[in-house]
Amino acid sequence: MNSLTAKVLVAYLVGVVLTVATLVLVFDGVTRWRGTLYFDEDISEFAEELSEKLVFDATGMPVGFNSDARQYDWMYVKLKDDLAYRLLDASGRVVLASPASEDFWAASGPGAQRLKQGNFSFEYAGQPMRGATEVVRHGGRAWYFQQAGSARLFELFHVEFAMPFMSKGMGLFATTLLLVFGVCAYLTLRRVLKPLHEVSASAAAISPRSVHGRLQVDRVPTEIVPLVESFNRALDRLERGYRVQQEFLATAAHELKTPLALIRAQVELMAEGKGPDLLLQDVEHMTRQVQQLLLLAEASETQNYVFAPTDLEAAAGEAVEYLTRMATAREVALDVVMVGKNGSTGSDEAEGADGSLEPSSSVTWDADRGALFTLLKNLLENAIQHAPAGSLVSVEIDADRFSVRDRGPGVTPHQLSRIFGRFWRGAHRRDHGAGLGLAICQEIAEAHGWTLSAQPEDPGLRMVVKKA
Repeated sequence: MNSLTAKVLVAYLVGVVLTVATLVLVFDGVTRWRGTLYFDEDISEFAEELSEKLVFDATGMPVGFNSDARQYDWMYVKLKDDLAYRLLDASGRVVLASPASEDFWAASGPGAQRLKQGNFSFEYAGQPMRGATEVVRHGGRAWYFQQAGSARLFELFHVEFAMPFMSKGMGLFATTLLLVFGVCAYLTLRRVLKPLHEVSASAAAISPRSVHGRLQVDRVPTEIVPLVESFNRALDRLERGYRVQQEFLATAAHELKTPLALIRAQVELMAEGKGPDLLLQDVEHMTRQVQQLLLLAEASETQNYVFAPTDLEAAAGEAVEYLTRMATAREVALDVVMVGKNGSTGSDEAEGADGSLEPSSSVTWDADRGALFTLLKNLLENAIQHAPAGSLVSVEIDADRFSVRDRGPGVTPHQLSRIFGRFWRGAHRRDHGAGLGLAICQEIAEAHGWTLSAQPEDPGLRMVVKKA
């Protein structure tokens, strides 16, 4: 039942059955509810039909019915207690009559004697009877044709004859509908779903060797086009990610090749009795590169993050404390500054209305605490590496943004466009880093839905993280 074709055909079958059943029930209910009204209409129509078939002689007297009406003679003979007619002149004298019993018309009472067009009712032999009078004018004279029938005859006709006949007709209609439209629906579905099978085959053929392939929407049904286009957009993102990973692996292999060559050379020098200092530096550099690569891989996976309300000032203080020794060695000062609503700043306390110092209001962001620490640490470490001795590196925190600024030489406009690229290193950097710190920061910011940008300052550079 997961088949779309099967579901549509079953729905179609159920719809046809319910439609036919509803029509039968509605017809039967309305017939029973408005039985008397329909009975009067039937009697009137029958009376009108027979009155038009009267035959008159040369003197203008009625002598019977034409040949078309003789087909009903057996009904009046067999059903003389349930069906009868008579023709009256203007004085009420019976001129023609069916073979009904004398008590039949006697029971009709004065209602049938008023000699005017319309319906009347009476009771005979315990059965409700309905009658109708039709005025027939011929040769300047008026004649009154009356037709009467019993309720049980009406029920026999409608319930025992009309209903089964209608049911058979509905059954034939439903069978025809099922066969003809069922075949049409099946063939239509088969034709409509054929492009989907082709699209499915195309999707199955896509692999890492053919990740550039895309699904065609030319013959796909309009309702399915958004799904196929969404799949193509997903393939675009996968291809970009796949290409980035390929470039990343190629660059990483190239970057690791150089320190490995250096280590080999140092080992050869050690064999000649020279010291291990240079070898240790190369191992340290290579270890740092591997750690940065692992951090970058972890930062690229959003499922690694656990988001929770995080105090931004506390996280910045933790990063500053972690890098204090490094900053002291570089003779660089670190500071955390809270930016107020009016643009004022303060380190940890703000002056109250009475002149006393009050704790500054904390800024809380929804973030992964470990990833936020790594982001702040990398930005501060990068700023320390480029800051001149005796300068200040500050972290400025506002409600919807924070920034890290150094007072170093800054970067050129050309370098500004490459600053977040993987393995890119600034010309003024003091260490031999892997060039992945800012790329890791970019990945962390994107995973949180933040934007990370670089803004030139005079002097230095400001790295700004802002809520989207």
